[in-house]
Amino acid sequence: MFHYYSPAELALPARRRFLQEAGMGFGSVALASLLHGEATAAPAAVDPLALKEPHFPGKVKSIIWLFMTGAPSQVDTWDYKPELQKRNGQQLAGADPKTGFFTTSGKCLKSPFQWAQHGNSGTWVPDIFPYLSKHVDKMCFLHSMYLKQNNHAPASIELMCGTNRPGLPALGAWMTYGLGSQNRNLPSYVVLHDTRPRGDDQIWSAGFLPKTYQALALDARRKETIDNLSRDARHTDQQQRSQLDLIRQLNQEHAISRPTQADLAARINSFELAYRMQMAAPEALDLAGESMSMHKLYGTDRPECATFGRQCLMARKLVERGVRFVQIFAGKGVGGDGSVNDVPWDCHSDVETNHRSCGMYTDQPAAALLSDLQSRGLLESTLVIWGGEFGRTSDSQGDKGRDHNPNGFTIWMAGAGVRGGMHYGSTDPFGYKAVENKVHVNDLHATLLHLLGLDHTRLTHRFNGRDFRLTDVGGEVLRGILT
Repeated sequence: MFHYYSPAELALPARRRFLQEAGMGFGSVALASLLHGEATAAPAAVDPLALKEPHFPGKVKSIIWLFMTGAPSQVDTWDYKPELQKRNGQQLAGADPKTGFFTTSGKCLKSPFQWAQHGNSGTWVPDIFPYLSKHVDKMCFLHSMYLKQNNHAPASIELMCGTNRPGLPALGAWMTYGLGSQNRNLPSYVVLHDTRPRGDDQIWSAGFLPKTYQALALDARRKETIDNLSRDARHTDQQQRSQLDLIRQLNQEHAISRPTQADLAARINSFELAYRMQMAAPEALDLAGESMSMHKLYGTDRPECATFGRQCLMARKLVERGVRFVQIFAGKGVGGDGSVNDVPWDCHSDVETNHRSCGMYTDQPAAALLSDLQSRGLLESTLVIWGGEFGRTSDSQGDKGRDHNPNGFTIWMAGAGVRGGMHYGSTDPFGYKAVENKVHVNDLHATLLHLLGLDHTRLTHRFNGRDFRLTDVGGEVLRGILT
């Protein structure tokens, strides 16, 4: 039989029972409230771009990488091979017609350019580099570079990310992650390009690192403008600052319950960086204030090299203002049939026409950059790198072209921390394969990080339960080239 309880009988025992069975009374309720408040309070803002201490003192503060998109031929640029010149048209011993992306003849193809020795180092240089030839004693040549990938996009990703797996961070992102930003008002990692290189954003991706470390990519076809940077004309600076403060507060409250989502912090930081960039970026990217003599030095008055000249001058301004990593992807070249080639140094049909055109496009601006940096004392803290994603075959593709070749190519560096006028490693007598002191991209990256003051084995980021690093599980510092 059921007993009927009146409302009075239910109410009082229920309240007493609650307090008694809770066992700790109102004091514990108050304590729980305080603890909850501490747990949900907005965390202290951690600036992911704050300047960080290196593992040890580094000699390099900034890097400018002149990326020769399309892959220059090593035996037609910086790796002179007299034996190849002598044996033109003869069978190339050990040639593999499938080394590249297409098929080659197996017969030696000599360089069509005139070569001469320059500088105290006696470095051989072809006539397509009349300006850079004056700087060879500043350059440290790595003649024994090699990669695994033999096509443009995967090789470019391997060269910049250490391996060809998709979704990995590029060198510039790792640099910013490891060292922070030297200028709070500008991005630490900037990419300048004309046509987008094959491999596209993957070449300069932040990968699994927080998007705070993503590159700012600027397109020369749009005169290096930054989208959505200017303040709405209807708002004052004070109104915009108030709006950003509110957005930041809302984003931080949203992030409290999502502590593992790093992209939220990156989004908050991006609003703040964009606000600070509104004054700093336009000035850094504006070349109108540069003297006429400076524009002539970089060749911005010459149609054949105006775009690359403007980008190189801009790179100097950016590193002068503390940008850590600037990468310039060389723009358009001319193919053997006179057509515009969106992959400039890609010389499948006619290496002479192609490389002469690319030389005119890049030679004067690159040389001007070295001169300008040196005159300002910036070459003592800046490293300039020149090179493409792989090399070219020593045997011909068709009658006058060269196919892709990842087995041996040249990159040179000039500036802080490396020996000028030095030639490190070598390819065989025909320039076909690296044979002495072979340098994989992991070794190059280990060396660059060392120059920045970072131990490549300690610069790691945990992702999906594993500690990743730029050099994967390889990499040796090339101590023989360091000053």
